[in-house]
Amino acid sequence: MYTEVFSRVMMRSAPAPLKVLARGEGARVWDVDGADYLDFLAGIAVNALGHAHPAFVGAVADQAATLAHVSNYFATPPQLELAERLTRLTGGSRVFLCNSGAEAIEAAVKLARLTGKPRILALENAFHGRTIGSLSLTGKPALRAPFEPLLPGVEHLPTSLDALEAALAAGDVAALVLEPIKGEAGVVELPEGYLAGARELTERHGALLILDEIQTGAGRTGDWFAYQHEGIVPDAVALAKGIGGGFPIGALVTFGAASDLFGPGHHGSTFGGNPLAARVANAVLGEIEDAGLVENARRRGAELRARIELIGSPLVTDIQGRGLLLGIGLAEPVAGIVARRALDEGLIVNAANESRIRLAPPLIIGDDELHEFTRKFTVALEIPHTDPGEHA
Repeated sequence: MYTEVFSRVMMRSAPAPLKVLARGEGARVWDVDGADYLDFLAGIAVNALGHAHPAFVGAVADQAATLAHVSNYFATPPQLELAERLTRLTGGSRVFLCNSGAEAIEAAVKLARLTGKPRILALENAFHGRTIGSLSLTGKPALRAPFEPLLPGVEHLPTSLDALEAALAAGDVAALVLEPIKGEAGVVELPEGYLAGARELTERHGALLILDEIQTGAGRTGDWFAYQHEGIVPDAVALAKGIGGGFPIGALVTFGAASDLFGPGHHGSTFGGNPLAARVANAVLGEIEDAGLVENARRRGAELRARIELIGSPLVTDIQGRGLLLGIGLAEPVAGIVARRALDEGLIVNAANESRIRLAPPLIIGDDELHEFTRKFTVALEIPHTDPGEHA
C-alpha cells in the first residue's frame, strides 16, 4: 500500500523507498511491517543521538508548548543561547541561523560575493547541496548538467595544492569552499596536508576559506569539527545535519574579519533560528557534550574500523574517514548489492556510489551495536566474485 501511494503522489525526483519506516529508538528503527534494523546511517549523519532520545523529545515537547516561532524582528533565549554555543564550540565570532545545509551554503555564497571578487573555487567530486547556489559549487557534472547555466564565476579544481595555487594566482578569488572529508563521494579523505596548505594559500592570496562541515560536524569525526584535527582556523564554516539531531536547522559561523561582511538586509530567513529549532539544537549539542559523545565517536570509530579490517574480506580495498564517518572502498562495483544484503540482514548502510559504502551511525553506539554490525556486515560482504562487466 505505502509503495503504491509513494509512486502515485511523491515527486519523481525521489527514488523508490528501500523500506517504509514507522518508528525508532536508540540506534534501531522499525518498518511498517514490524521488522527492525540496526541504523548505521543515522539519516545520513543527522541523528547524532539516535532515535527518540529523551533529550531531543523533551526539548521538542517543552519548547513547542512554550514558544515555537516568532518573526526575525525579535530574538529569543534559545536562539541566543545557540549562537553563543556555536561560537564557543567552533571558536568563531558570529552566527547566521537557517533551516538546512543547503541554506547554510547559500549564505556562504553570499558571504563570498560580498568580498567583491568574482570567482569562487570548489573541488571536483564534492557535494554541497541541490539549490542553485549550492549546486553550482557541487563538483558532480551529472547533477549540475540539467540545471545549467548555474552561478557564474564558480570553478571546480582537482584536489591538489598545485591546482589551487595556480587558480589563486590572479588574486581575484573570493573564496575556496570545500568539505574536510568528501562525504557524498563515499567518505573520501583529502590528501595529507591539503587542508593546512589550503588555509595557507587562501590567506596569502586574500581569499576566504569556507568549510562545509554539514556532514562532518557536531562531533562525528571524533572532534567537534573536522578542521580542528588539523589545527587551522577557517573564515567560515557551514553546519547542519547533526547539530539538530533530526530537527531541521542549519548555520553559517564566521570568524575574524569575515564576520564584518554581512550587513543589515544582506540576508534573512523566516524560520531560521526559530525558538523550537534552536532549543532542540541546544539540547542535542548539550547532550553530545555532557555525555562525552565526541570522545565516544573517536573511540568507537577506531573500534569500528578495526572490526571491518578483521573481517578480512577480499572485497574491501580501503577504509577512509574519521570517527563515526567511514567510507569502505570495494574491489568491485557492487556497493548496491552489499547495501541490499545488509538491509536483508537487518542493517542499514549506504551505497554512496557503485564502489563505496558509507557508515555514519549515531554517536551513542556501544559494544552491542558494534557486535551486531560486525556479524551482519560480514554476511553482507559475502557475495560471489563476478566479472565487473556484469555490474556495468
